[in-house]
Amino acid sequence: MTAPTARRAPARAFVIDLALVVAFVLIGRRSHAEGVDPAGLATTLWPFAVGLVVGWLSVLGVRWPLPAIRSGGVVVVSTVVLGMLLRVVSGQGVQPSFVVVTVVVLAVFLVGWRALATLLRRRGRGARA
Repeated sequence: MTAPTARRAPARAFVIDLALVVAFVLIGRRSHAEGVDPAGLATTLWPFAVGLVVGWLSVLGVRWPLPAIRSGGVVVVSTVVLGMLLRVVSGQGVQPSFVVVTVVVLAVFLVGWRALATLLRRRGRGARA
């Protein structure tokens, strides 16, 4: 990886994570017949966005590679746990079924793209050998 590419990798990884969290919120709001208006979207999104940022800061603090699968695990746990706690504090609903769906979907999204990227990187290295 060249130096400019290495510097852009964290920004790309964050954009991917944030886009997937936004997609999760949009899918959820749509499936519950809630509007996708900016205010409703922001109300549902902000707790998870805060959790995502805290997870990212944790990974940066230990200097793990951001696209690594283990980094995705930390980001998922932070996003879900803090997201749910902030939803409770802000008076938003937190049903057990919602927690389960959130864990599963965000794990698939945030760890899944990292696993796919790792697989593609390994295949690319194998093809060049």
